[in-house]
Amino acid sequence: MDDVPGSADGVPGPLDGVLVVAVEQAVAAPFATRQLADLGARVIKVERPGEGDFARGYDTTVLGQSSHFVWLNRGKESIALDLKSDDGRETLERLLARADVLVQNLAPGAAGRLGIRSAQAVERHPRLVACEISGYGEGGPYSDRKAYDLLIQCEAGFVSVTGTPEQPVKAGISVADIAAGMYAYSGVLSALHQRHRTGEGQALEVSMLEALGEWMGFPYLYTRYGGTAPVRAGASHATITPYGPVTTATGEVVNLAVQNEREWVLFCEIVLEQPELATDPRFAGGSARQAHRAELDVIVSDVFAGLDVDTAQRRLDDAGIANARQRTMDGFAEHPQLAARDRWRDTDTPAGPVRMPLPPVTAGWAEPTGAVPAAGADTGSILRWLDESPPHTTS
Repeated sequence: MDDVPGSADGVPGPLDGVLVVAVEQAVAAPFATRQLADLGARVIKVERPGEGDFARGYDTTVLGQSSHFVWLNRGKESIALDLKSDDGRETLERLLARADVLVQNLAPGAAGRLGIRSAQAVERHPRLVACEISGYGEGGPYSDRKAYDLLIQCEAGFVSVTGTPEQPVKAGISVADIAAGMYAYSGVLSALHQRHRTGEGQALEVSMLEALGEWMGFPYLYTRYGGTAPVRAGASHATITPYGPVTTATGEVVNLAVQNEREWVLFCEIVLEQPELATDPRFAGGSARQAHRAELDVIVSDVFAGLDVDTAQRRLDDAGIANARQRTMDGFAEHPQLAARDRWRDTDTPAGPVRMPLPPVTAGWAEPTGAVPAAGADTGSILRWLDESPPHTTS
């Protein structure tokens, strides 16, 4: 399509030639290594013989395959190793001797017994960038606790500020896992850059609690220094109003965001067609609007209840007020902006092609074309490659 930025055919990704060994399961580590694979790294995923990564069994909705697994494992090779056996551990060590990066999210005790805690692995392989992802991090009373995404959302206070006044709720996606995966990904890239300058690897640690905790900066500061937590406001903003969903006469929901006093005046004049509200003392300034939120919500809702969705968005656009339709997953899949930018590609999986979005960074290197592997599908070829490939030297 004309004027649509795209990736250059045949230009290797920036991580071409980088070998990543992923001893991973579930979401956090696979999310990190999927990003590395999309940048051209060779990612060898170590899985249990037979069942593989237990995320393969989360559901069967994608042509009989797990939606989580298909999402997280594009572009990887899969080797089946029994890490409880001497042969399995020896093969893993041979992989690490050739690797640039190790990412693992096993339980700390299991990783320690295998000798793949980050510090252990880097001690044996000084050029290695080794990243471990855990629930709570090393040390402290929570270090050995099991950690899953919902539990971390609770421990980080995320659930307490999400939902309605009556009901706290979790996020609809795995925000703690994704946060940890993104910090692991950026940490690995930073350590590879440092190794380019120093020749030395690095031991990295990312905890899900601390990763999601970083994202909780606004509600933490608001609560600690303001004395009260942000209110749970459903899909509306907790501290800015009007900022959130309104239902139109056609039943479709539009979300709008009034950010400042200039926009407030235009909103009153053009969208509400009630210019006198701009100087109404109840709504003069953000704090006043927040204090009289219930009254303002009734006024705004009554206006939008008389507008069809197209008219509502046209008024908002004319006033320069940011707005968006509240789309379902079907609506996202057919989003006109993504279609215009040609952002969907078919990815091969063991059960057939699956339509997936391109990585969000558009650059001059080749688009990812790797497939989602079957469990252990590459075991033979990887073992043959190990026999033919010398390990890194430590000098």
